[in-house]
Amino acid sequence: MNRLEGKVALITGTGGGQGRVAALRFAREGAVVVGCDTDAAAHAETRRLVEAEGFELHGSAPVDLGDHEQARTWVESAAEQFGRIDVLYNNASAARFGPVAEFSIVDWHYTIRNEIDLIFYTTKYAWKHLAVRGGVIINIASTAAWGGSKVAGISAHCAAKGAVVSFTRQLAVEGAPVGIRAVSISPGFVKTPGTAAFVENPVTRRALLDGVLQDRPGEPEEVVSLALYVASDEAGFMTGSDLVIDGGLLAI
Repeated sequence: MNRLEGKVALITGTGGGQGRVAALRFAREGAVVVGCDTDAAAHAETRRLVEAEGFELHGSAPVDLGDHEQARTWVESAAEQFGRIDVLYNNASAARFGPVAEFSIVDWHYTIRNEIDLIFYTTKYAWKHLAVRGGVIINIASTAAWGGSKVAGISAHCAAKGAVVSFTRQLAVEGAPVGIRAVSISPGFVKTPGTAAFVENPVTRRALLDGVLQDRPGEPEEVVSLALYVASDEAGFMTGSDLVIDGGLLAI
């Protein structure tokens, strides 16, 4: 449909899961896609898949966006190469889990660094470029921003993803005068390479799907389809929202 024809989209975490799907989908819709990942081999595989369809994946790996200088270099290199940034899709994240009483200080800071700090860095450096033509920021949050879990200790993850939702609202406020839209997306339990072991184990699968009305995990394509809509001009009146895609988990 070429909904993103001529747009330059920066997508983080393109080495696999939702990031890989996003790179493919956005390229098919006409975007110039600039990706990055901490895993060089995984990023290279995504590049191969994109090229197999006749498109190109720009960007580099490894890139650690939790290091603000690496984040700045990645963003500025894209802006210099293509002369514009239209979409910043903050997909990448990493977290550690455990009961709060036993959770280490190191694991707390690791999670905050890799789930909220890196979003601030990319947004900070992309802001002036997004403001030129009125761009879009898409931040991947989580249903953990809205509720806890009986299955796993997710205190740091909850705190970070809650911050992503709140941060996005403020971006919408500050972005409106310069035409920047900002939207967060909160997926529930989604089937990815990182969650495959939980999906395949009947006990953990049952526990994780407890309360999910559709009784199945989401697919990366379903989350990316929503992000694609947000990135397009079709969503021009949408900003400051958090869009939950969770199979009905938060309905009850």
